[in-house]
Amino acid sequence: MQEDTVPKSRRRTLAIRAGIAVLVLAVLAGIGLKAKGVLGPKSVEASSSPAPGKDGEKKEKEPANVAVAAVEVGPIASFTAATANLVAEDEVKVVAEAEGKVIRLLVEEGQQVGRGQTLVQIDPSEAALAVDKAELAVRNAQIILDRTQRMAAEKLISPQDLDKVRYERDAAQQQLAEARHRLKKTTVAAPFAGHITVRKVLPGQAVKVGDELFTLADFDPLVARIFLPERDVIDLREGHEVRLALRAREDIKFGGRIRQISPVVDTASGTVKVTVEAVRPPAHVRPGAFITVEVLRETRPAALLIPRTAVLRELQETYVYVAEGKVAKKRLVEVGLEEGTRTEVRSGLKAGEQVVTAGQGALKDQAPIAVATPKAPAAVAAKS
Repeated sequence: MQEDTVPKSRRRTLAIRAGIAVLVLAVLAGIGLKAKGVLGPKSVEASSSPAPGKDGEKKEKEPANVAVAAVEVGPIASFTAATANLVAEDEVKVVAEAEGKVIRLLVEEGQQVGRGQTLVQIDPSEAALAVDKAELAVRNAQIILDRTQRMAAEKLISPQDLDKVRYERDAAQQQLAEARHRLKKTTVAAPFAGHITVRKVLPGQAVKVGDELFTLADFDPLVARIFLPERDVIDLREGHEVRLALRAREDIKFGGRIRQISPVVDTASGTVKVTVEAVRPPAHVRPGAFITVEVLRETRPAALLIPRTAVLRELQETYVYVAEGKVAKKRLVEVGLEEGTRTEVRSGLKAGEQVVTAGQGALKDQAPIAVATPKAPAAVAAKS
């Protein structure tokens, strides 16, 4: 038998090379499968994921920081508000009633004057001459009348002639009265007590009848005329108390009362004119000031009160969050009157309960909370 012509060493080398080629092909095949997703990230993640333990568990929700306030018992009222100017009820334009030159100016703007006090003096010389002339005419007419009466007694003249002379004497007396009246009008006096708010006349100015000299106003009382809807006036009566506040300084507040209610409704606006009188306003409150008038409609002396910021509304629901321990519970409530920063609660809460006043925007029922420094109670906060 003929021996194989290929040496053993040569056969061993070929076998090794064939094995290496198979290994290379196997590696290349594995890379191709991974690229196609057969051996993907899931396998890697599965192999690299940590073992379950404390770090893998879901963390608890952090509590929300909130502020709370106690439900208080106190008075609350509702008001109808309107704005108007506070004006002097008695205000007049003082005008000249005689012609002439101003020789004395006795008052200035802002000065308080009494009734009958002289404000300005117009030169009276021409008016005084007219009085002297009229007095002479009266004396002359009286002399003629006396002589005529003696003649009539002796039947020397007719009764008709006597009547004519008597008429002339009466006409002369009337002219004297008119001259004296014109002389009196050269002294311009205040028609009532008040303050000079406007001065238009100057010393030495020549004035004519009808020229405006001053504006005189009586600051007591000061009134405001507001217009309210008919439904808000039905229960009002004269003497009803109101609250007044300056719009320029809302901390300046003072009292007032209704003095007059119009008996008619304005057909164009559906409102009723209500005249309000200020009661003892502060000295620095001036006529013309723009004010807010609050007409009291209803008062409840012992209502449950919470801050307005605690009340939330969503669709048809009105609710608050009540702090109970470390959780906030949603509570449906019925609210009533509102005044300033306070709201009346008619049902759903009890006095002393703590309601969330800030931080409740993202709360849900039974949400964990951390209570911050409490705010002042509602009743106290409203007074401050």
